[in-house]
Amino acid sequence: MADLSVMVLCGRSPRHLYVANRLCGAANVVAIVQEAGSHWTAKKVLKLLRPDNLWRKVWRWLRDRRRYTGGGEGKFFFGETAPRLERAELVTEVPHINHPDIVELARRLQPDVIAVFGTSLIRGPLLDMGRIGIINLHGGLSPEYRGADCTFWALYNGEPEKVGCTLHFIDPGIDTGRLIAHVCPEVHAGDGELKLFWRSVRDSADIYAEALARLAQGEPLGAPQPSKGTLYQVKDRGWHHERNVTEQLRKGLLRDIHLPKRVTWFKAGTETA
Repeated sequence: MADLSVMVLCGRSPRHLYVANRLCGAANVVAIVQEAGSHWTAKKVLKLLRPDNLWRKVWRWLRDRRRYTGGGEGKFFFGETAPRLERAELVTEVPHINHPDIVELARRLQPDVIAVFGTSLIRGPLLDMGRIGIINLHGGLSPEYRGADCTFWALYNGEPEKVGCTLHFIDPGIDTGRLIAHVCPEVHAGDGELKLFWRSVRDSADIYAEALARLAQGEPLGAPQPSKGTLYQVKDRGWHHERNVTEQLRKGLLRDIHLPKRVTWFKAGTETA
């Protein structure tokens, strides 16, 4: 089978650009859609202005500003080169990923696969697009770690061996679709949440490209998830959880540890453990 036609949906952070570039170098990418994240409704504004939500947003903004100071993510993925998309001519930007223009673009292009990383939840008619389906790169090992901040929660739970990413087909749930691959990065003493997450994503970009090649060859990838697992939400992560992980790392959670990179593939018709 010839290379699959692929429509990429992604965010705008350096990690998202890196994965999109890797897919562009490995597949016939016909469009790149970037979610700008600027879609506001009255309902969203009212929800944000609730005191508990507003405080949480401000605290997360301050925390992330401190953690991301210095452009560490960009340097991790691009070195001294400014992060950018190599196929900028393919880019369409939308305020939210379920925008009608993207549904229309997918209907017009008829891609074999829609490849997703770093967008908000896909809902509505877009779920039915893509001849083979919609694939997502999720930053946790589904089903045990679904949702947000899964590298953090694996460390919080004392399970560094369960740091990793999942490639899966998208269904109406949150990270519940058929599994394609689990990608676990190397884990070393001295690692922290961000470095482990970035390493997971970097390793997963290669596996993402390989998955598209396998699908192009007709390999039947995709096994049902064995359970619902646990869904972690952004609001679940508080300052006391942060303090707990910091203390665990200080006391040696990753001391004398060396885990190699591990990849597990899931084929249709197989049972997951």
